[in-house]
Amino acid sequence: MSAPRRALVVIDVQNDYFDGPLEIQYPPREDSLARIVTAMDVAAEHELPVVVVRHELPDGAPVFAAGSTGQALHPDVEKRTTDACKQVTKSNASVFSGTDVASWLAANEVDCVTLVGYMTNNCVIGTAAAAEDLGIAVEVLSDATGAINIVNDAGSASAQQVHQTLMALLNSNFAAVATTATWTSAVEQGQALTGSDLGTSAVQGRAAYGPTP
Repeated sequence: MSAPRRALVVIDVQNDYFDGPLEIQYPPREDSLARIVTAMDVAAEHELPVVVVRHELPDGAPVFAAGSTGQALHPDVEKRTTDACKQVTKSNASVFSGTDVASWLAANEVDCVTLVGYMTNNCVIGTAAAAEDLGIAVEVLSDATGAINIVNDAGSASAQQVHQTLMALLNSNFAAVATTATWTSAVEQGQALTGSDLGTSAVQGRAAYGPTP
């Protein structure tokens, strides 16, 4: 398998995810932040293209309001965001929606994006799914992303349930899921990460849980 032409995409590592109703709950946000920072440092060391994304809503919005402290990048990411990074703002889940990220990746001959950041249950999965139509391979770092607890009229799930379920779902079709340490080794060795596929995941699921009665 040929080495992927990777870019690291750092999604919405903003202050509103560390304070307030959108606080990342699983993995613990300080742990996921440390892994995000590691991934950025690895990308810099190996001269991988980096895209730094921020969510932005109109002035006065309860979160991510343009120009607010909450909308700003976390300081640990801000200080690693150099002029060489591609910086974009977005207002939808996918980093490709309403931005020029796809064309920028094409211009830089990137065929694989590594996703880190927040949230697993919105912008990470939205970006991974959107990449399929663009023919871009996706890697997701399970310990450098994070989710929140969810309760609504359809039901409820803890952040741990949300995150772990979506990692398994992503790895079954949309992405190769790995830890930051495993990804770092793959970058150093010029290797691609491998995920599962829907058929294999289904067969293994049937073996683990049994057929429907």
